[in-house]
Amino acid sequence: MLRTLHIQSYALIECLDIDFEGGFSVITGETGAGKSILLGAIGLLLGQRADLKMIKAGAQRCVIEARFDLSNYDFANYFTAHDLDFDGRECIIRRELTATGKSRAFINDTPTPLADLKELGDKLIDIHSQHQNLLLNQEGFQLHLVDALAKDQDLLTQYRATYKDYTQAHAELAEARRQYEEGRKEEDYIAFQHRQLDEARLSEDEETELEQELSTLEHAEEIKSALYQGLSALDGDEGGAVTQLREAQRLLEAVARVYPPAQELAERLDSCYIELRDIADEVSTGAEHVDYDPERLAFVSERIATLHTLKQKFRKEDVAGLIALRDELARQLALIQHSDEHIHELEQRIALLETDLDRQARRLTQHRQQAATALEAEMRQRLVPLGMPNVQFQAQMLPETTFGPHGRDKVTFLFSANKNVPMQPIAQVASGGEISRLMLALKALISGVEKLPTIIFDEIDTGVSGHIAEQMAAIMKEMGDGQHRQVISITHLPQIAAMGSQHYRVYKTDDSDATTSHIVRLTPEERIEELARMLSGSTLTQAAIDNARALLGL
Repeated sequence: MLRTLHIQSYALIECLDIDFEGGFSVITGETGAGKSILLGAIGLLLGQRADLKMIKAGAQRCVIEARFDLSNYDFANYFTAHDLDFDGRECIIRRELTATGKSRAFINDTPTPLADLKELGDKLIDIHSQHQNLLLNQEGFQLHLVDALAKDQDLLTQYRATYKDYTQAHAELAEARRQYEEGRKEEDYIAFQHRQLDEARLSEDEETELEQELSTLEHAEEIKSALYQGLSALDGDEGGAVTQLREAQRLLEAVARVYPPAQELAERLDSCYIELRDIADEVSTGAEHVDYDPERLAFVSERIATLHTLKQKFRKEDVAGLIALRDELARQLALIQHSDEHIHELEQRIALLETDLDRQARRLTQHRQQAATALEAEMRQRLVPLGMPNVQFQAQMLPETTFGPHGRDKVTFLFSANKNVPMQPIAQVASGGEISRLMLALKALISGVEKLPTIIFDEIDTGVSGHIAEQMAAIMKEMGDGQHRQVISITHLPQIAAMGSQHYRVYKTDDSDATTSHIVRLTPEERIEELARMLSGSTLTQAAIDNARALLGL
């Protein structure tokens, strides 16, 4: 639960530090004093979108930080999954905005994406405002409430996984059918292109080898003449280099006995002789194999022209691109030719998934029907003390014709506050005050199920007063049990404010430079004055003070 809140340079708040306790707390203050600003700061801390205009005039940045006690809640998995430090007890979240437009978020002093901050914030605090009352008119919200009471999260998770596979298989089937239709139209053309490339017998290194061979064939006479002349210089009958080298070696070996250095020189010449002999042999072989072959020259030229034509036709830079295209065309042909089988496999898979979905949806419906029945009884029991003695409430469940992401159920809350008045959807018949009481009853019902550490009610008492307000306060006090949950109510009603275990007051001060909002925890005497002011206005009367004391049971 929320233990401390620090706000610096946010809107009309210069610097605010406040401690919170468990149980039921109330916040009061005149209209415009800054209660909405306080909620806006908390919302920013919970990951809502930042508005730079909310940075206090003249400040370079604003900071909102909160410390939570999580020792009675199981948050270990969240911190482990997000690789965040957690001692099992405390969590500190912080949001910083700068005047230059930068926004940073921290969880336990670790920088974190805003999405992660919002995910954690949704688990820490539930802020219920008048805007949230509108959710009661939405079928998705009504279904969520039934699911929360049904405790069917495991079933719903399993169903959603199957539904995801089901929708994906449908998408694959639609795409397969589209490709099949398009493929059938293009099959002849694709086959023609593939046949051209396949019959070309393409090889990735062929073009480079052919170009080298073409160059050799075109200069065959020149190459052959150079090779023969080189061979003659190396090993000709009239004193070629090989013969001369051999003779030099013999002469040095002849004087090695009387001139020892000659022996080493002779050995070095022997190595040169071996290398030169080898070169001469290769030159001789080359000269014998290089011939002008007009038929081969024509074939090579024609083959290169064919490859060039294919590259131009299919707009590829090299033979490797042609080979890749050939293989892709072959893949397309295979898909077309086997598309019937693929479509049949997908249809069979969808049929199996649909059977699983139907079974899982039926189980969800059974759990929801049981929860809906319990919800109806519980809501009637809770609404009677809230000034609705003749209330009728039904969580109507109707089957949908198709599967959806949440199953195949449609939930509509039907309501009537009066005898002999048929129930209708809440949005059509409930007044503002009735919707406030309905939402409070629902929140009280599901708060124990969802186990939210902190619930903040922002003027949920709109449209009610007197005894009904006292009953609403009693429900909120019951919800904030002091150990596992805290409930904070922002209210204008003294009947509700008097029920709080802690009472905070928001007020504004003006000086020559600026207007500033503050919040303080009231002492018992200050609390009597605040309640009396809420009862009688700015002028305190003894009657109002006595009434305030009575509300507080003093």
